Amino acid sequence: MRKIRLFSLLFLTAACGFIPAFSQESIVVSTSETALCFRAEPGKKLIQTYFGERLNSAAEYETATTGFDAFPTFGGKAIGEAALRVVHQDGNTSSELVYESHTVTADGDVVTTQINLYDPAYPVQVKLFFIAYQKSNLIEQYMEISHTEKKGVVLYDFASSYLTLAAQNYFLTEFHGDWAQEMQMEEQQLYYGTKKIESRAGVRSNQYAHACFLLSENDKAQETSGNVLAGQLEWPGSWEMRFEMDQLGNMHIICGMNPYASQYKLPQKTVFKTPALLFTYSTSGTGTVTRRFHRWAKEYGIHDGERTRLTLLNNWEATYFKFNEDILKGIIEDAADMGFELFLLDDGWFGNKYPRNNDHQGLGDWETNHEKLPNGLGCLVKEATDKGIQFGIWLEPEMINPKSELYEKHPDWVITQPGREIDTQRHQMILDLTNPKVQDYVFSVVDKTMQENPGIAYIKWDCNRFMTNAASPYLKPELQSHLFIEYTRGLFNVLDRVREKYPDTHMMLCSGGGGRIDYATLRYFDEFWISDNTDALERIFIQWGTTYFFPAMALASHVSVVPNHYTGRITPLKFRFDVAMSAKLGMDLQPKDMSEEDKQFAKNAIQEYYGIRDIVQQGDLYRLLSPYKSRRTAMMYVTEDQNKAVVFSYLLKKTINGERTPLVLQGLDPDKHYTLKEINKDPKQYSWFSPLEGKTFSGDYLMKYGLRFTMYNEYDSKVILLEAQ
Repeated sequence: MRKIRLFSLLFLTAACGFIPAFSQESIVVSTSETALCFRAEPGKKLIQTYFGERLNSAAEYETATTGFDAFPTFGGKAIGEAALRVVHQDGNTSSELVYESHTVTADGDVVTTQINLYDPAYPVQVKLFFIAYQKSNLIEQYMEISHTEKKGVVLYDFASSYLTLAAQNYFLTEFHGDWAQEMQMEEQQLYYGTKKIESRAGVRSNQYAHACFLLSENDKAQETSGNVLAGQLEWPGSWEMRFEMDQLGNMHIICGMNPYASQYKLPQKTVFKTPALLFTYSTSGTGTVTRRFHRWAKEYGIHDGERTRLTLLNNWEATYFKFNEDILKGIIEDAADMGFELFLLDDGWFGNKYPRNNDHQGLGDWETNHEKLPNGLGCLVKEATDKGIQFGIWLEPEMINPKSELYEKHPDWVITQPGREIDTQRHQMILDLTNPKVQDYVFSVVDKTMQENPGIAYIKWDCNRFMTNAASPYLKPELQSHLFIEYTRGLFNVLDRVREKYPDTHMMLCSGGGGRIDYATLRYFDEFWISDNTDALERIFIQWGTTYFFPAMALASHVSVVPNHYTGRITPLKFRFDVAMSAKLGMDLQPKDMSEEDKQFAKNAIQEYYGIRDIVQQGDLYRLLSPYKSRRTAMMYVTEDQNKAVVFSYLLKKTINGERTPLVLQGLDPDKHYTLKEINKDPKQYSWFSPLEGKTFSGDYLMKYGLRFTMYNEYDSKVILLEAQ
C-alpha cells in the first residue's frame, strides 16, 4: 500500500501555500512555481501526467489527459530510449517496473518524494527520488536500484532521470568546447530521432562537452520570456544526455552516468545509486533559470556559499616552473602591497630525485624541493602571514608522472591496460582511485601538506588529463567495466575526508581549466577555475556560458599579461580588470613587470572591486546584451534588497560611428531612485558616460528607457555602480 506521512503533507501545505487534494492515484512533486505530477496505481506503471508551471488548484492535476511512462525499461512494449536496462541471472534481458508505494517528507525548504517501484517477475526494487527546493524552484532527481537475485544482475542502462515534454518545437542549447575554449554555447532545433551529448572521458569529463543543457519549447531560448527546461548533471565522471523526439512530437529527456563500457555487475542486497540531475522549468526565459541555479548553489551547491571569496595573486604565468625562495618572497611582498588577500604558489614546488622543473617529472613526489625552497613551504607561509596576507598551494594528488619515485614504488597504482604501451597526457598518468590504498595515499598528500605547514589557507586542486587505456590493476578482470564509476566514487571518498578534517580551508576546483565543473564536486569547493585561457575577450564568452548554471561568486577570473600567453592578443589593462571584476577577481600579471602607472591603476582597481564584491558575489545576475548577438555585451548584478547594482559593459569590436545600443536594465525596484557612478576609470581614457555621472533616475526609467551612452573603441569597457537613495 502507498505510504504517506501525514506530518509531511501538513508541512508541505504550510511551505507551499496550498492544501493538497490528492486522490490515491496522484503524486505531485512541486516547488513554489513548478510541478511534476504522476499517476500511480498499485501494480501498474508509474505515469507522468504533468510537467510545467504549477497550477493554482492542486486538484486539477488529476484532470490531465496526457500520460507518459515515467521510467521506461528495456524489453517491454516501448521501443524508444530506455531509462533502465537489466539482465537478470537467468539471462532474461527484459524488465518491468510497477508502482508499489511512495512517501513525502519535508525538512525546512526541502521536500523529498520517494516513489517505490518493483518488477513483478523478479526481486528487483527501484526507488525514484525527487528533492524539491521550494524557494529556489529547483528539483533533483536520482534513482536507486537493488535486488535479491542470488547470482546478481548486470546493469546496462541506469539513468538518473527521465522527463517528458509536449510542445510544438524544441530548441536545445548545449555547452561544448575544449581546453581553453570551455562552455561555448550552440543552439539547434531538434527533430524526430535522438540527439545525444556525452562524455566518455572518465576523468576530466567536461573537456569537450559540459553536462548541462537548456531546452526551449516552441521557439529559441530567450532571456526574459518563453518556456525552458534547464538541467545540470551532478557527476564529474562519464555522462550522457539523450533527447528523443518520438513520432508524436513528444520530447523525452534521459540523463545520467554514461553506460558506455560501464555495464555494472550488481550483487544482491547492494544499492546502486545514480547521481542527481538538478533541473528547473521556467516560463520566463533563461534569466530566471540562471538566478534559480545561483540561489540554490549558494545555499546547497557550493561549499560555504555565504563566505566572501578571497582575491589572490598567482605566480604561475610569471614564473611557471622557474622560481626560488627569493623570487616567491618578492611576489608575496608585491601581492600584499597591491592589496590582495592571498598568494597562491602554483605547480613546481616539489620533487627532489626528480625535481619538478617541468611537467615531465616529479608529479606524485610531494616533498618540497630543497634546491628551490631550502627552508620549506613553512618559510613562505610565515612570509605571507608577516605581510598580512594568506598562503595557498597547488596540488594535483590524483596524478603521477612515470618519471617519479612514486611510480617506481607503485607502478600497480596506475590506470593503464596491461600489455599495452603507456599512454600519457601532459606526460602524466592517473592514479587508480578504485583502490582504497590509493585513496588513502591521495588523502595523505593533502593531509601531510597541511599538517607540515600550518597556516595554509587555500588549496588549488588540479586534474590535468582524462582516461585512456582505461584499466584498473585493483579491480578484478570481470569488474573492469566498473572503473569509470568506481573512480569517481573513490574521488568523493577522498574529498569527504578532506572536508571533514579541513572544513574551513578555501579550495579551488581546477581541471586544466573547466574540465570538472559540476555540482556533485563543487559541494567540496569554494570556487572553480573555468579555463586556463585568461584572454579577457575569450573569457567574456567562456564566463557568459558558465554563468547560466554556476554563480560568479565561485568563478575565478584573473588579470594576466599581454600579449596573452594563450592567444597573443593585446587588450587594455582596464578591459582585463573589468572582465575579471565581473566574477571572482585574481591576478597572474606580476607587479614587478608593470609600469608605475599601471601598478597604481591595478591597486585602485582592486580597491574598487572590494567596493562591489558583495554585489557581484551575492547579487542576482541579469544578462542585458549577449556577446553572441551583438558587438557590445553587458550584464548586471543586483543585491537582494535592490538597493545596489553594478553594470558591466564591453565593446568587442570597434565601430566607426559608435555603438549606441541602450542598456535596458533589469531587477531594480521601479519605485526606488538610483544614483549612477562610473568606477574603475582609466584617467587616460575619455568616458562617454560622463553626462550620466552622478545623475539619479528611477528604477522604472532605467528598466524602460535604460542607460544610453556611446562606446567607440575596441575593448572599451565600463563599470557602472547604482545606489538607491
